[in-house]
Amino acid sequence: MPELPEVQTTVDGINKTVRGLQIVGVWTNYDSPHYANKEEIKNPLFFKKFKKIVVGAKIKKASRKAKNILIELSNDYTILIHMKMTGHVMYGKYVFDPKGKSTGSRKGNEKDPWVSTEEGPLTDPFNRHIRLVFALRDTKGLDKRLVLSDMRKFAKVTVLETDAIYQSSHLDTVGPEPLSAEFTYSLFESRILTRPTGKIKTILMDQTVIAGVGNIYSDEALWISSIHPEEQPQNIPKNNLKKLHKSVIEVLTQGIDFGGDSMSDYRNIHGERGKFQLQHQAYRRTGKKCEKKGCNGTIQRKVVGGRSAHFCSEHQFYEDNSLNQKSKSTHTKQSPQKQKH
Repeated sequence: MPELPEVQTTVDGINKTVRGLQIVGVWTNYDSPHYANKEEIKNPLFFKKFKKIVVGAKIKKASRKAKNILIELSNDYTILIHMKMTGHVMYGKYVFDPKGKSTGSRKGNEKDPWVSTEEGPLTDPFNRHIRLVFALRDTKGLDKRLVLSDMRKFAKVTVLETDAIYQSSHLDTVGPEPLSAEFTYSLFESRILTRPTGKIKTILMDQTVIAGVGNIYSDEALWISSIHPEEQPQNIPKNNLKKLHKSVIEVLTQGIDFGGDSMSDYRNIHGERGKFQLQHQAYRRTGKKCEKKGCNGTIQRKVVGGRSAHFCSEHQFYEDNSLNQKSKSTHTKQSPQKQKH
C-alpha cells in the first residue's frame, strides 16, 4: 500500500504536470454493488454526480493529508483519492480501445480498454490496470490524461466541498502529520502512550495515532531505533522512544527523496519506479544478515496485528514476560534484561 512518501511523490507529480488544466471528461469502470449507498465513484449513481461536479473545472493544486491525495478544483470542490493497496496516479497519452487487453484478472474476462501510446514506463504491466481517466485540456488542446491504475480495485475516489473536506469522515480522525513542524517529540510520545500496552508496530500504523506510516516505514524506523515490533510503549526506554521519533521522520523523508518505494505496485506520475526499496534494512529482507554495524543477527518475519513485521533477531530485542506476572493487578518491576533495545 502506498504510504506517506509515495502519496507525497504523487502529489508533487500532479502539481508539476496538470496544475491549471481543465477537466473536460471523466471515465471509470469502477462499479460495485457493495458501494450502492456510498458516496464513492464505485457507486454508479454517485459517479454521475461526481462527473457533473468535476467536468469543466480546472485543477488548482494537489495536496496530501495522511495517505489521501486531495485535488482542489476551481469550483470549490476537492477530489479525494486514497490509492489503497495497488493504486497509483499517472499522466500521459492514452487511447481507448474497446477490445482492450486482458488484465490478468482472476475473473478471466476483464479487459483493460485504455492503452498508453507512449513508449517507456507507462507500458509497464503494473501500469495497465486503468480504472479512472480524467481527460484534460491544455493550451494545445485535448492531449494527455490523468489516470488511476489499480489492479485490485481497492482505491477510494470521491468529491467533496473544499471547505468541508477536513471535517468529513474521510479525514476527521487522522492523527498528526509526522513531517510537520508540530510533530515534536512531546507530541509523538503523548500519541504513542495512548496505547501503553499495545504493540508498537501496530500503533505506528494506526492512522488515528500518526498519519501516513505503514508497513514499510514502520519496519525501517523500528530497525533503526532497536525496538522490537511487538514491544509495548510503556516498556520502551525513553532514549529508544526519542530515537524512534527521529527515525520516523528520517525514513519518511528518505522515502520522498528516493521517489517512493516500488517493492510492489507503486509507480510515480510518469509510471516510473521509486528507489527506496534499494535502501531497505528490514522490510522484506527475511533470512538476510542484519546490516547494523557490529550486529550478528538475521532479519526475521512475524505477523503482528495481521501485518508482516520484519526485524533483527538480535538488536531488536524482545522478551514476553506476561507469563511471569502474578496477576493483572500486580505491578512487577521490569528486569534489566527486558530494558535492552
